[in-house]
Amino acid sequence: MPQAKFSLSEAQIDFINRHQALGFPDRSALVRYALDQLRTQVAQERLRESARLYAEVYAEDQDLQDLTDAALDEWPR
Repeated sequence: MPQAKFSLSEAQIDFINRHQALGFPDRSALVRYALDQLRTQVAQERLRESARLYAEVYAEDQDLQDLTDAALDEWPR
């Protein structure tokens, strides 16, 4: 597995050194888990922001609302 070198604060080092008490077999597993969680959180935040922007555009565009309503009228029920 590729490796990376980076700097951490003392508090962060103390935290990852408690990996076994937190249920991780080693420090790397804890850091990988934390990065995966952060990646998921960032993706969800970006998705929420995108949805918010689409909703804002939709709310302000009557033509788009009419087009959507017309498409829904043709949708099989």
